[in-house]
Amino acid sequence: MTTSYRLHYFPESGNSYKLALMLNLCGQTFDPVWTDFGGGITRTAEWRNAVNVMGEIPVLEEDGVRLTQTAPILLRLAERYGKFEGADSDERPEVLRWLFWDNHKLTGYMASYRYMRSFIEQPDPTIMTFFRKRLDDYLGILENHLSRRLYVAGPAPTVADISMIGYLMFPKEEAGFDFAKTHPSTRAWLDRIAALPGWKAPYDLLPGKRLKQYRSEERAAAL
Repeated sequence: MTTSYRLHYFPESGNSYKLALMLNLCGQTFDPVWTDFGGGITRTAEWRNAVNVMGEIPVLEEDGVRLTQTAPILLRLAERYGKFEGADSDERPEVLRWLFWDNHKLTGYMASYRYMRSFIEQPDPTIMTFFRKRLDDYLGILENHLSRRLYVAGPAPTVADISMIGYLMFPKEEAGFDFAKTHPSTRAWLDRIAALPGWKAPYDLLPGKRLKQYRSEERAAAL
């Protein structure tokens, strides 16, 4: 029996991209449900009561049942399709370790930094400096880890990799990191993921109206 999926998303959402990519890598299709995040729809009581009480995107509908929070959905899909779970009982805790680290550290800060840098007209420079210092630390941890291995948790890609690339696959001008120059092991890892059958870039998987970008080349240099 085929499972029917609907993905509530907005194109700039790296967490939405994680789920869209996971479905694509597993050979599954989904109906895209564009959400007016920039217009504030997810902050309304009506949307939260109807779609997600947590007020967050993405939401994945699975045969009409709404699922929220990206990490447990990735794990659910991995188990269902027998892909990207981790090879054995030793590797799977490592998958969880990096998945939780990503949610708390890498994705948590990269999502906020990139959003403020590209999609806020006048980001607070003090906050941007704070976020950037944290990101430099976390990206350094990732770079050091990947300098000794092909994938995050083991010899093959897992949902930890799919989660951790979520905000790193967008165009480099959005977050301002050129990984080929600054983090070569991370760039090589991203390229390995991009070579997987079924991989697509974020904006190819997530169509629809885009948020206004305020970033200019001059301002990017300052941030």
